[in-house]
Amino acid sequence: MHQTIKSLFCAASALMLGSAHLHATPSTTYWTPCTIDMQAPGVTHITLDDYFTVGEDAPDAGDLPTDVGLTFGWRLGGKAQVEAGFDWLEPSDDPLYLNAKIGYPEGALGPNAPGVQLGFVNFGTKDGVTDQNIVHLIVGKSLPNKKTRVHASYYVGNGDTLRSSSGDKENGGFMIGCDHVLKPGKFILAGDYASGDNAIGGGGIGLYTYFTKDISLLVGPVWFNDKGINGEMKWTTQLDVNF
Repeated sequence: MHQTIKSLFCAASALMLGSAHLHATPSTTYWTPCTIDMQAPGVTHITLDDYFTVGEDAPDAGDLPTDVGLTFGWRLGGKAQVEAGFDWLEPSDDPLYLNAKIGYPEGALGPNAPGVQLGFVNFGTKDGVTDQNIVHLIVGKSLPNKKTRVHASYYVGNGDTLRSSSGDKENGGFMIGCDHVLKPGKFILAGDYASGDNAIGGGGIGLYTYFTKDISLLVGPVWFNDKGINGEMKWTTQLDVNF
């Protein structure tokens, strides 16, 4: 098991050298990976994410591909956990992205300790095109009401790829996220935001509906910081299934 995890992170490090569009999807709050959620040990997660405009006469320059992702969860040792996976974005010339996360869930380091994790996202396979190679440190905590969680993260990525539509380097910033249980086991309201005039800059707010504890659908709008990259506001539908 340790050799398998070591191999996964060596593969991610080897890529550490984005496409200008949609990022890969490890565990996310809404648009960003700013969440202390991790795939539970022994759980396989499949996601199907789509982004589309409404009322537009024709696709704009920021059309986003459909994302099919697969993520696995393991226990690393003690209370530490790890998740790793890949995303396949189509249509795309270079559709494969890798992602991973390692850290401690909330409460693992102490009764009132926050969740603390290190994440790796958007490790693409095309130099100068999809290799956003974003590394981010996440801290998150539940509020006393036990229904609301807040998350915060600082990120840095490949400055050769993470740029604005005008060509300026935009490879670092912050992410924030929040989720609130409206009805346990049924509805969760979630929203997040990433700074930066780059491919991941932007955010939104939407509603998770759980059909079972392992099947959910997220629906809502996403806005972007740099419309020259991702275009105008889009609606997203995200189907998530755990096995």
